[in-house]
Amino acid sequence: MVRNVFFSFHFTRDNWRANQVRNHWVTKPNAASAGYIDKAEFEKIKRRGDAAIKNWIDDQLKGTSVTAVLIGTETSKRQWVDYEIEQSYRKKNGLLGVYIHNLKDSEGKGDNKGSNPFDQWHIPQNGEKIYFSDLYSTYDWVSDNGYENFGKWVEKAAADRGR
Repeated sequence: MVRNVFFSFHFTRDNWRANQVRNHWVTKPNAASAGYIDKAEFEKIKRRGDAAIKNWIDDQLKGTSVTAVLIGTETSKRQWVDYEIEQSYRKKNGLLGVYIHNLKDSEGKGDNKGSNPFDQWHIPQNGEKIYFSDLYSTYDWVSDNGYENFGKWVEKAAADRGR
């Protein structure tokens, strides 16, 4: 099954790495063989204030069933990544994290591994805090062979949320 995926990431720092993930399907025979379609057109976002950014994120999430959080060095500290995780959870999107620090940037350099943003989110259950990091899987794009496995990860995330 092909899914519409929203990609959440630190735009300024990780755009080069994120585009390698977002565009990996281009070298496959078709979108169906990749297992997803990228819903986001994040290049269009303009810094016109918080309300405009929230509206843009909300519009990009429409029609998606999975949100892939691309985890770089500073992703867990980003206000808009937090908002995207929150909105994705509320709309019952499947969630998954993908570490991208091992991908090379435009200068051929990797980066430091960032913290899992799912460690900051939790839901109450039987008087306990259940952290998103215990509920949603994370992968490393390089060591877990994201090029071949991303579609499977997306499908698992969707199934875990009953989508």
